[in-house]
Amino acid sequence: MWNAFLWGSVAGSALFAGALIGLFFNIKKRWIAAIMAFGTGVLIGAASFELLEDAIQEGGILPTSFGFLLGALLFTVVDLLISNKGGKERKRSGENPRGHSGLAIFIGTLFDAIPESIIIGLSILENHTVSLLLVIAIFISNFPEGLSSSVGLKKDGYSKKKILFLWLFALVLSGMSSLAGYTLFKDGSSIIIAGIGSFAAGGVIAMVSSTMLPEAFEEGGPVVGFITALGLLFSLILSSL
Repeated sequence: MWNAFLWGSVAGSALFAGALIGLFFNIKKRWIAAIMAFGTGVLIGAASFELLEDAIQEGGILPTSFGFLLGALLFTVVDLLISNKGGKERKRSGENPRGHSGLAIFIGTLFDAIPESIIIGLSILENHTVSLLLVIAIFISNFPEGLSSSVGLKKDGYSKKKILFLWLFALVLSGMSSLAGYTLFKDGSSIIIAGIGSFAAGGVIAMVSSTMLPEAFEEGGPVVGFITALGLLFSLILSSL
């Protein structure tokens, strides 16, 4: 059971690591773009090869399709609300633009991180061991969020100490969310677990399409297409091991 907390915390630690780097170092945008492109490919692969494939095997095509579309729709609606409050570019690593709220970015990041961590707990239920593919994919996607949000919070007047405390809280919350995913659905039917997995997959696809990939292309150019393909291939290799 505590394995779920551990691996959720590992994935969430990328938020804290990104925050540290955002506060104390400057990284070239093209390197961040490459990380985001590779992470996009890995996340798409994790959604396809892990979440959707397992969901179809456990619950069938109809529950999987319904959960997938519902997850994508819910993410889009909440993303619109967060964007209107100033959290539109929460996965971006650049300067905090005018009207760009660091706190809204932080809240939006938690909106991404909590369901992602729950998925890790569910993967332990399904496979009796953690899905390293999911942990790696979520870790890579969390890094630019911590980076971006820290820049925004700093520009909004938050002290470094307070910013790091917020991300430490997010790290612990990621671990608790993974633990919750494991304990709450421990006795759930295969159809329920399949529906939740496909729901998460829909949210992941909507998220990378609207947040990560656009900036990766904007900052890195056409080469990010190849890097994304490498991430997808990496995901396929991991899922086949």
